[in-house]
Amino acid sequence: MQMRVATFAINDQMIASALRTQSTMANQQIQEASGLISSDFGGLGSSAQQVLNLQVSVTRAQSYIDAATQTNSKILVMYSAVNSVSDLVTQFRTLLTSASSASSTDAASVTESAKNMLEQMASLLNTQYNGGYLFGGSATKTAPVDISSATYAAASSPSTADTSYYQGVSQLGAVRVSDNQTVSYGVTADNTAFEQIMRAMNLVASNSPLSTDTLNEALDLAVDSIDKLGVVQTRISNASASIERASAYQTEYQSYAQTLGSDLTSVDVAAVTAKLSTYQAQLTASYAAIAKVQSLNLASYLR
Repeated sequence: MQMRVATFAINDQMIASALRTQSTMANQQIQEASGLISSDFGGLGSSAQQVLNLQVSVTRAQSYIDAATQTNSKILVMYSAVNSVSDLVTQFRTLLTSASSASSTDAASVTESAKNMLEQMASLLNTQYNGGYLFGGSATKTAPVDISSATYAAASSPSTADTSYYQGVSQLGAVRVSDNQTVSYGVTADNTAFEQIMRAMNLVASNSPLSTDTLNEALDLAVDSIDKLGVVQTRISNASASIERASAYQTEYQSYAQTLGSDLTSVDVAAVTAKLSTYQAQLTASYAAIAKVQSLNLASYLR
C-alpha cells in the first residue's frame, strides 16, 4: 500500500497499540510461568520497599531462631549434666549412710570412693558443648573447676563454704531471642548446690581417719544439696521454656511475614491465564485489522 502522509499517523498508532498489547502479553506470559509479579524489585512499584522490609524481617527472625535452637541444645546438655550430678549425689549419700550405720567402717574404701566421686563431680562441671565450657558462666574458654590445688584438698571439719575450686565468672550466658528480649540461662559451678556436694566429698576424701562428725556433716551437706539441685534444674528448665516460647513466636512471625511477602509478589496464575486468552484474541484481531488496512489500495476500487 502506498501510504499517504495523512494516513501515516493513524497507521503508526495502530501498530504501536498492537506492539503494546504484545509487550503486555509477553509480561503476562512471564508472570504465568514464574508465578511472580516481577523478577526484580523494580517491577513491584510502590510495594517494593514493603517487600524488602519483610525479607529483612524474615532473615532476622531466622537468626533468632537459629540462636535459640543452638542455645537450647546447649541447655539440654547442661540439664543432662545436672541430672548426672544428682545421680552422683544419690550414690554418695548412699555411701555415707551405709558408712554411718555400719558397725565397722572401711575408712580407706570410703575415702577412696569419695575421691573418685569428687573427680567425677569436677568432670561433670567441666562439661563442654561445641568447644565451650557450660558451667563457667560467660567464660566458656576456661575449665570452671580445678580441684588440684593443695589448699582445696586440705579441707577440715567442721567446714565452711569453699569455692576456691571455681575458675569461672559470675555472669551467666545469655541469648538474644528477639529485638527486645534477651534470655539468661544456665548455672555456674560455684552454685551453692554444687559447692555443698563438692565440700562434702572433699571432707570425706581429705580426712583420715574418718570421724563420726565428719561423716554426719558430709551427709547433711549431701542431703541439703539434693534439694538445691532441684532448684537448679527448675531454673535451667524455665530458661529453656522461655527460649522455646520466643523461638515459637519468631517462627510464627516468620511464617506470617513470608505469607504477606508472597501475597505482594505473587500473581493469581488462573487470572493471568484468563487475561492472556483475552490479550491473545485482541492481538490477533489487531494484526488482522492492520493487515486488512495495509492491503487496501486504489487499484482495488478501479477494477
